[in-house]
Amino acid sequence: MANELRLTLATGDYESIRALKEGTVAPDGVALNVLTDMDSSTRHWRMLRNRDFDVCELSLSSYLVAKDQDYPLEAIPVFLHRRFRHGFIFVNTGAGIGEPKDLIGKRIGVKTFQTTAILWLRGMLEHEYGVPHTDVQWVSELIEDVEFTPKPGLRLERAPAGRRVEDMLAEGEIDACLHADVIDPIVDGDPRVGRLFEDYAEIEREYFERTGIFPIMHVTAIRKELVDDHPWLARNLINAFEASKAASYARLRNPRIVPLAWYNTYRDEEIAFFGGEDPWQYGLGEANRHNLETAIFYSHDCGLIRKRLAVDDIFLDPATDAGRARAKRVQ
Repeated sequence: MANELRLTLATGDYESIRALKEGTVAPDGVALNVLTDMDSSTRHWRMLRNRDFDVCELSLSSYLVAKDQDYPLEAIPVFLHRRFRHGFIFVNTGAGIGEPKDLIGKRIGVKTFQTTAILWLRGMLEHEYGVPHTDVQWVSELIEDVEFTPKPGLRLERAPAGRRVEDMLAEGEIDACLHADVIDPIVDGDPRVGRLFEDYAEIEREYFERTGIFPIMHVTAIRKELVDDHPWLARNLINAFEASKAASYARLRNPRIVPLAWYNTYRDEEIAFFGGEDPWQYGLGEANRHNLETAIFYSHDCGLIRKRLAVDDIFLDPATDAGRARAKRVQ
């Protein structure tokens, strides 16, 4: 419609946003142009550096740094990407690293110090396994999405220009690598590289049972001027993301959709593991608050943010209808 607000949404190509992309679900009053043909790193950079999009799936860690520095962004509690991270600590098999504390004094490569996956891994290594972030040498491959001033005691250097940290790991130039993705040497079966936690899936299950955290990777950010000019926008976007996720769940209940022999068996096991709750839930309920508060603590602890931010100060969670909404009756 001509009077609809026309916005661009940049996001990963997830099942949960299929209905938004195909247009079978749309935010009330909004015409969305949905962009999905970008890798996460490029999308985050373009939003943070250039404000290229109106609404954007964005790195939680970089969003915290941006808010700490008063960037004109707001976020709604729609978390399109989560991932357990214990399986993303990679080591050079000749570096003598058999347990987390063996990382102390070693050189650890990262794409950026600020990456959300690295934020979670660094925090877990320090507070779960006793590996202080100041007791290793960090080697960063890329420029940070949001520049920050390293705090005293942080040992952070840039990798040589054009060098990938995963290649440096295989060649012994660094001892370990924390990464957001499964790195090429692992995919290629390079014997010089292995995982710190080979039984990572079991460790991740134990971690969730003990902490209740399924780590949030990304938030959904909106350019602040849009929120200021259209106070209704945040709630309507949240409603649309919820409706799109619900549509994806309905679609995936059909076992013919997924080419796995025991798909429904696995699905039922996972639902039981998460206690019948939606592990991808949006909003600022108790579980998500604990998740976000932990990430904020890790960010402040390592010096990415200068002040300990409060969840309610950095997320928009507009009031709902207070129980008024119900299906309309057609007489």
